[in-house]
Amino acid sequence: MTNPKLALIPSGYKGGTIPTVYSILPSDGSGDFTFDRASEGTRVRKDGLIEEVSNDVPRLDWSDGNCPSLLLEQQRTNYATNNTSIDTYSNSVFGNNPNPTQTADYTIAPDGTLTATRLQTSKTGTNYSVISFPTTSDDGSGGGYYTASVYVKSNTGNSQSIAFYGANSAPNNRTATTEWSRIQFTGQRVGNTKYAYLGTFNGTDDDIDISVWGAQIELVDSYPSSLIYTGASPVTRLKDECLNGGNADLFNVSELSWFIDVTNFANPLNNFCFITITDGQSSPINMIRFEFETTRIIITVYDNGTFELGYNITSVTANQRNKLLLTFDGNEAKIYFNGVLKNTSTNVAIPTGIDSLSFTNRTENGRNFEGKVHDTRVYDRVLTEAEAIELTTL
Repeated sequence: MTNPKLALIPSGYKGGTIPTVYSILPSDGSGDFTFDRASEGTRVRKDGLIEEVSNDVPRLDWSDGNCPSLLLEQQRTNYATNNTSIDTYSNSVFGNNPNPTQTADYTIAPDGTLTATRLQTSKTGTNYSVISFPTTSDDGSGGGYYTASVYVKSNTGNSQSIAFYGANSAPNNRTATTEWSRIQFTGQRVGNTKYAYLGTFNGTDDDIDISVWGAQIELVDSYPSSLIYTGASPVTRLKDECLNGGNADLFNVSELSWFIDVTNFANPLNNFCFITITDGQSSPINMIRFEFETTRIIITVYDNGTFELGYNITSVTANQRNKLLLTFDGNEAKIYFNGVLKNTSTNVAIPTGIDSLSFTNRTENGRNFEGKVHDTRVYDRVLTEAEAIELTTL
């Protein structure tokens, strides 16, 4: 297979005054992406530890295993305060039951520090005990949903069944294994009330001995984002923006194949996000766009304001990896998804004047892609069906 004209296989970046995500090709820098995040953020390093990085430093995240991905997230706030000092969290006892025991700095946390808390709780019949996450009461939103999460690990050498629940959320049984893992639940607020309980309850083990660390409460109803460290007050991580990869010369082609390999995070329907090749103008519309929703991906093409192509890939599972390829051969366009040819359309023109690839909308000012970018490539030729199937097979 010939080399692509533009390839972003996340491996290199720089922060500082001109933060950049480097493209693998072209090698002269004309394919590089500008980057912005005006706050600190966390990633998983190659050794598996969580690490906080500075403002405007792109996050190459190794949480998927042997290769890094570029982690791009929307703005989130963690309302669980003092989230690495869970020994300070208050006790809640129901019935005639002993208080939970919390031991500070008991073991090494997922970020390599000696800050994880030992939590020991028990239950007898309907009597049980938990700890509660502290949060600020007024977030100005009123009602709606929230997602709580925390890292847990069993201290007994065996998996343990624990309760993790909150406002308008029935007690959820979760498992603490002998390795660190992140558990979560989604609850519905009453006014601004949002809280989380962790410990014993009906259906969980009678006696629990676990390590806990990294509490988080976010005002979303889908998934927990990367860890946000907090102190006495909530902390907000601002959005990641990765824009302007390539130039007009790279996209001035008569044939084109565009491949993406991404994990798109869950987005409620109509809370969608984009990856776009565009000229950056609002009118006339010239773009090739992948639109991500919770259960579908929409492929759209406009040339000089004329609608050329619209196709929905349905039954998509969010938070899972997907590979997608769109090819243009004269006036014929083909769409491949996870190793399958999904659609062939005729009388489809390559948009004129397109000059950049951005993980956002066509004017590069909103609907930023939210997920992990494993690979994206643009070829100045049509990949064969065999090449396309091989490239998009998971």
